[in-house]
Amino acid sequence: MDSPTYEREYAAKGYAAVAGVDEVGRGPLAGPVVCAAVILPIEEERRILGVNDSKKLTARRRELLAERIRETAHAYAISEVDAETIDRINILQATRLGMKRAVESLSPPADMVLVDGVMTLDLALPVRSIVKGDALVYSIGAASILAKVYRDALMKKFAEEFPEYGFDRNAGYGTKEHIDAIREVGICRIHRRTFVKNFWDGKVRT
Repeated sequence: MDSPTYEREYAAKGYAAVAGVDEVGRGPLAGPVVCAAVILPIEEERRILGVNDSKKLTARRRELLAERIRETAHAYAISEVDAETIDRINILQATRLGMKRAVESLSPPADMVLVDGVMTLDLALPVRSIVKGDALVYSIGAASILAKVYRDALMKKFAEEFPEYGFDRNAGYGTKEHIDAIREVGICRIHRRTFVKNFWDGKVRT
């Protein structure tokens, strides 16, 4: 997967800046959804070995690859959409918003977008969605790594502010430890209220 096959296909059609886009954090009970967009060089001598779906890599491997991706990319951008916005517009629309913001923040800009999953984006660019794109498409896999490394670091910072929930261990996902903490002390400001209503009694951590 660590070969820009799709990107070269579109380069042959005249697209000079193909961006891969992915998200991390659609499922957690807390924290933002984080979206990344990245334009990588397609020359063989600049290929980054080991790029894959971020979920298939160890944390250390992701960090090393993220550093290499940031150094090598023609452009990359990361966008957060917070819990309040997720509650207001729903997680699908929040993900679309984050992806749009990430793509529009690229400098130099993209002229074609490859996005993971079945996703439509409100962009004035050609967009192709690819199911399991994070495991099939070089630049989408790279975007998933950037987003995952960024979000994990962010959740570790939130763990310092809100130690009860174990965000450094669960990244905001609904582990038993996390749910038990919500039941005991309530939610904090980064919780998604629409995600916790089945086991939240309305208490807010002070």
